[in-house]
Amino acid sequence: MARLGGMYGPDATFLGVPRADLADPGSWAGADVLIIGAPFDGGTSHRPGARFGPQAIRFTDYLPHDGSRPHLALGVDPLADLRVADAGDVEMPSGDTPASLRRLEEAVYAACRGGALPVILGGDHTIALPDATGVARHVGWGRVSVIHFDAHADTGDTQFGSLYGHGTPMRRLIESGAVRGDRFLQLGLRGYWPEPPTLDWMADRGMRSYEMAEIVDRGLGTCLTEAFGIATDDCDAVFLSVDVDVVDPGMAPGTGTPEPGGLSGRQLLDAVRRIAMEMPLAGLDVVEVAPPYDHAEITAYLAGRVVLEALSGIAWRRRRAAGLPVRDPASPLLSGRGQASQT
Repeated sequence: MARLGGMYGPDATFLGVPRADLADPGSWAGADVLIIGAPFDGGTSHRPGARFGPQAIRFTDYLPHDGSRPHLALGVDPLADLRVADAGDVEMPSGDTPASLRRLEEAVYAACRGGALPVILGGDHTIALPDATGVARHVGWGRVSVIHFDAHADTGDTQFGSLYGHGTPMRRLIESGAVRGDRFLQLGLRGYWPEPPTLDWMADRGMRSYEMAEIVDRGLGTCLTEAFGIATDDCDAVFLSVDVDVVDPGMAPGTGTPEPGGLSGRQLLDAVRRIAMEMPLAGLDVVEVAPPYDHAEITAYLAGRVVLEALSGIAWRRRRAAGLPVRDPASPLLSGRGQASQT
């Protein structure tokens, strides 16, 4: 299928990076990162609107869309140091969930097979199922761990009688064997769901959930360090899934199922940056941005910065691996590296 562009708006790319067409591998040959839009909200259980998330994440920025974003703390420009291309949106009609998820999985797998790291812009969290499955098909079945930021576990058995919805993808991933339950790390859970039987199912699969109460008590940096050790034990790569509702709705109101008492925007950005700098990422998605409920584009701005922090961390990691100069940020809370230094 030829490039769709924007399913619900103009064909604009993420901050002006070059266009790509998944059907034409030559259009993204040599790309390090491929942006893929997943404009799907057919799996929402409360407020829809995340189908407009990819457009908002691509559009929302106060700087020119010139394909350049120098990172002050890391001293890299992820859009210049990495070869980033935008494949536009996958056609995902909300009335046909199986076809939508199948098309997205094939798009993610094609990106991986072509040597690009897929960055998927959602869309509701249903898309984590095809996203992580497409990565696992490339890296190896059961060889990908998942780090999952969310207010909700998304491990329900069914949703309104369906196996597919934004409350069920993590269970489907584990049941399929694409990822292991004992290498599935969740951060930021809080509130009043899931119910005890679902929590028991999670415990039986060895899932590790860092609820907000534990993060507040132990500190986010300590929890991340522990999670990293689990994620890299007997797995070859990490898939990162970020639901913006992990952030307190005072800082991210534009989402379908807001839950008070979450992370700050600053905490999420620092955490994503550190994950990208220290973990062998094979793919990531950013989901549940629902522009109809946003205020002054607060949530869309945050989601765009989540993508940039991840890309910056990847660029930093690759530059260091190549022996090129990099800058260590002063982030003792999260990294433990202390004061900034040149290496």
